[in-house]
Amino acid sequence: MAADDELRVGQARGPYDIDELATPAEELANSHLDLGSVLVPVVEGGQVTVEMSPDHQPEAVYLVTPHGRISVTAFAAPRSPGLWREVVRELAASLRDEGATVSVEDAHWGREVLAEVPGGAHRFIGVDGPRWMVRCVASGPDESRDQLSQLARAVLAESVVRRGKDPHPPREMLPIVLPPVLAEQVAAAQQQMVQQQMGGAVPPGAPGTEASAVPAPAQPEEVAETRVDDDVDGDLDEHIDVERIPGGALEQIEQATLVREADAAAEVIEEEPEEIPPSSGSAMQRFRRRRSKS
Repeated sequence: MAADDELRVGQARGPYDIDELATPAEELANSHLDLGSVLVPVVEGGQVTVEMSPDHQPEAVYLVTPHGRISVTAFAAPRSPGLWREVVRELAASLRDEGATVSVEDAHWGREVLAEVPGGAHRFIGVDGPRWMVRCVASGPDESRDQLSQLARAVLAESVVRRGKDPHPPREMLPIVLPPVLAEQVAAAQQQMVQQQMGGAVPPGAPGTEASAVPAPAQPEEVAETRVDDDVDGDLDEHIDVERIPGGALEQIEQATLVREADAAAEVIEEEPEEIPPSSGSAMQRFRRRRSKS
């Protein structure tokens, strides 16, 4: 690839494959949230929220913005392209069956799925890459739909996928790896939840205690020994002190919040959340867990 054709973060030519990206990893420390399989650009004025599954594992990480919430997730895919086209058909049908008003729109990367529910909407944007598929979901109120859609596309255009060499069945979600600082926050928040539920007493082995606190899953082999500043994984070749930019990724990670899976849908669309049908959440969860029958 000629020098003029090098892919660099900031060109809005993504989502990028990390193996094809010319931008040094250390340049992403303050701009991107490193989640192991995907590096997501943070949004100015936004916040980071971690959604936990019932078994206390990170299910999703969201950028919470003034317009709504955005998540970017990477999945394993066959070598041949076309997985997203299959997913669009299945996702649209599933959402309709569960009560959402669904439309399929053509946009920059191809088809997008828009699921409208009382008080808001969820937009699904997907892109096929080399042995991976990345999906962005934007959820927010009706009045912010256009702004949130533009912001979601901008986030996806600057996201980076780290597929890794490990084998994964097609459609399997690639592992979410929380940065160490964020993993520690999750463990502490879980311990606090348990204390509240138990009236201040924490039983042995409860989530968040030393015996079963949620650890950060193993980092990919090539970055296992790297760190940035206070042990925030920045995928560097050596220890480099990175100055924290106000509102940047490092600062947003340190101020992240934790939500339970059951609370996630209602958190974004606050207007009468009890009336929101379970369509978008359950379909998303099923898709995350689905594997190819082959």
